[in-house]
Amino acid sequence: MAIKEVIKNPADVLNAQTKEVEVIDEKIIELLDDLYETMVEHDGVGIAAPQINVSLRVAIVELGEDILEMINPVIIETRGEEEDVEGCLSFPDLFGMVKRPTYVKIEAADREGRIYELEAEDFEARCILHEIDHLDGVLFDSKMTRVLTEEELEELYADAEEE
Repeated sequence: MAIKEVIKNPADVLNAQTKEVEVIDEKIIELLDDLYETMVEHDGVGIAAPQINVSLRVAIVELGEDILEMINPVIIETRGEEEDVEGCLSFPDLFGMVKRPTYVKIEAADREGRIYELEAEDFEARCILHEIDHLDGVLFDSKMTRVLTEEELEELYADAEEE
């Protein structure tokens, strides 16, 4: 396992469609471990392979105490819509409002190659969709309806701490 450099925008790898993983081998397992270490080091809640300069359909998302590992994820269904704050490790200091579905159902493989389906709502759905967008070369800044100022961000964090 290793902490990798997070690729910052602009970078071609962030805007490119990733390749499907054909074989889940030790290199893919090491990639998952590197993604985890890098995400934790940079205080993220999710990270996709292109963000560490690997153009493969692999991403992880922290779901509470669990880590969701997604290899070749496919969105099966979405519904609802909500606008909320997003940020991204590849865009330091940029936060904005992004509309996303409030529900997602995906199919993906885990590190053992087992195919699973997962349903998520609200913040977890937002995180999963954000990371899958990375695998399709879609960056959150292209979906932002507006950029948040530093004052607005501080106010949101203060409100969240009070709750």
